[in-house]
Amino acid sequence: MRIEHHPLSAEFPEFKDTIHAFKLSNAHFSKLFDEYAETDKAVNRAENGIDHLNDAALEELKKVRVVLKDHLFQLLQTARDA
Repeated sequence: MRIEHHPLSAEFPEFKDTIHAFKLSNAHFSKLFDEYAETDKAVNRAENGIDHLNDAALEELKKVRVVLKDHLFQLLQTARDA
């Protein structure tokens, strides 16, 4: 069974335009976005058996992905509420 990626634009479709604008104009957001994308790819590769990680390493990657996603969401919400 193939496990899909979790791109930020799919996770938060209501922020699609804001995500695009922030990637171009906000260096901090762009850096976190790139880290999230790379972490998501690493999780996806491990879950699909392309890369082999032990359970602890995979769980740690998933935790990093969640922390990055939460931080990015906070930045997006702050922009919307401003």
